[in-house]
Amino acid sequence: MREYLFRRLSLLLFMLLTLTAFTFSLNYLFPGDVLTNLSGQVNSSYAQSQVLADKYQLEENIIVQYGAFLGRIFDGDWGYSLSSGQPVFEHILLLFPATIELCVYALAVAIVFGVPAGIIAAVFHKRWPDKIINSLTLMGFSIPIFWLALLLIMVFCLGLGLFPMSGRIGLLYEIEPYSHFILIDIIAQGFPYGGLAFIDALKHLALPTIVLAMYPTTVLIRFTRDSMLNVLEQNYIKTARAKGLNRRQLILHHALRNALLPVIKQIGLQFSTLLTLAMITEVIFSWPGVGRWLIESIYQRDYPAIQGGLLAVSVFVIFANMFAEFSHTLLNPISRNQAHGKI
Repeated sequence: MREYLFRRLSLLLFMLLTLTAFTFSLNYLFPGDVLTNLSGQVNSSYAQSQVLADKYQLEENIIVQYGAFLGRIFDGDWGYSLSSGQPVFEHILLLFPATIELCVYALAVAIVFGVPAGIIAAVFHKRWPDKIINSLTLMGFSIPIFWLALLLIMVFCLGLGLFPMSGRIGLLYEIEPYSHFILIDIIAQGFPYGGLAFIDALKHLALPTIVLAMYPTTVLIRFTRDSMLNVLEQNYIKTARAKGLNRRQLILHHALRNALLPVIKQIGLQFSTLLTLAMITEVIFSWPGVGRWLIESIYQRDYPAIQGGLLAVSVFVIFANMFAEFSHTLLNPISRNQAHGKI
């Protein structure tokens, strides 16, 4: 296990170095002045440009510049946004919690509905519950999330007026952003406004969460169903059935525990997928997250912001994937044996 962990950490370090090298190269690939792309400072005087050139070591070779770039990343100096003039790192710290909050709630919805539905479909294999769940799964898997988002807005926001169509909370409520997770901040302040702010935040969260949870829910249903069917065909299940155990005992005490092990890894992988899908969802629902900010930066050609957003999202995806795989290996002894000798 120690050797496996060492190999994974080595792979993680290599991936991070590759990512930072690619991000650093964008300063030369983007149009415009390299110094402006690095710092985000525009219309600088000659003296200011010389100071910035010394800071970013533009007179040195590319290796020294890359080393200085890594040092600035660890120091939190990610340059300044061309559109707002504010530090890019502050934007990321301010906006990333909103994206994480949306992804966590969407993943929770996907787990609550996806895993039980997959188990039911496997238990009633080739019968009407399985056929209904498979049909709904195929439909949900085929619907583009942007079309689903617009459809829900048209029906539940514009038509019925049950949910708001943008933002995280209504303008009537003033919530102090301690953690920048809106529900946690409302709870920490003791449910102000008689709990109305909490209900309003849930209404703002409902539709984006449903839209974002659609894809991982369908994936978890199909993955859980296939994993459950595979376990039910194993010899030890047939032996337990021959000993006289009923169907409920077979599923709860034997099949379910082993079938959920690969599902755990898939849950972690779906969380990284949610980060990319959240960008579209945040734009449609005007959700103030890092995905919407990154897409707006692309429209505005804000190159320092594009670099910072790309780096932050990619690092989080890498760590999420590594954590999911490590958790699966830790919980599954067979996976540890199969992983021996693999990178």
